Amino acid sequence: MKKIITLSLLFLSIVSCEAAKPAPQTPEALQKKADSLATELAEVKSVLGFVLERGMNSSFEQVKKEIENANKIWDLQVEGSPSIGNPKAKIVIVEFSEFQCPYCARISPYLDSITRANPDKIRLVYKNFPLSFHTSAPAAAAAAMAAQKQGKFWEYRWELAPNFQSLNDSTFIEIAKKVGLNVEKFKKDMILDADKQAIIDRDMKLGMEVGVQGTPNFYVNGKRQDRFSPDFINKLLKDLY
Repeated sequence: MKKIITLSLLFLSIVSCEAAKPAPQTPEALQKKADSLATELAEVKSVLGFVLERGMNSSFEQVKKEIENANKIWDLQVEGSPSIGNPKAKIVIVEFSEFQCPYCARISPYLDSITRANPDKIRLVYKNFPLSFHTSAPAAAAAAMAAQKQGKFWEYRWELAPNFQSLNDSTFIEIAKKVGLNVEKFKKDMILDADKQAIIDRDMKLGMEVGVQGTPNFYVNGKRQDRFSPDFINKLLKDLY
């Protein structure tokens, strides 16, 4: 509670100091001051929000670090990962995901529909982040990489997503047939070998560096989105016009 009171007093002192200065006379100066105060208020609300979400045991430095990471623009090394959409799209969504996660499966149809509807405006990039307790996820990632070798990663990904509870070789092969892959080639390529594991490890390492803690985790234009939603993407699309 002391932290909230301290932060609140800090904000009030900022407002009081500003209020004591002579008021600007021009509309432009007034608007500039209003924008400045709005920014300061948003920053204080952000700090208070982080404190309340994480409980009163969080230190100020911990909260500060989390806010910095939440607002940081990360270099997510999108080249070399499966992607769909315009490479020069204004909206780049990087998804850290895996195939045994029910939440990843749940959002998959939305991602499919939004990229189909906005192929020039949205680029979706896939990064592997199999959770340790999802023991079938690495094999599923390898199967998706095998589909990628035949140019059908995304078709395979969308079809495999609903099968998160039955990830096995039979399911992988059945989906390969469904999306029109060369099945014999797929069977050879779907093995989780050292090269495929290296790709998974690379994505996992990047995810941990940028603060991924679960799946799915989204970064939009390099910025982490803890509250990724259709409304958020729709707003970004609207702002493009």
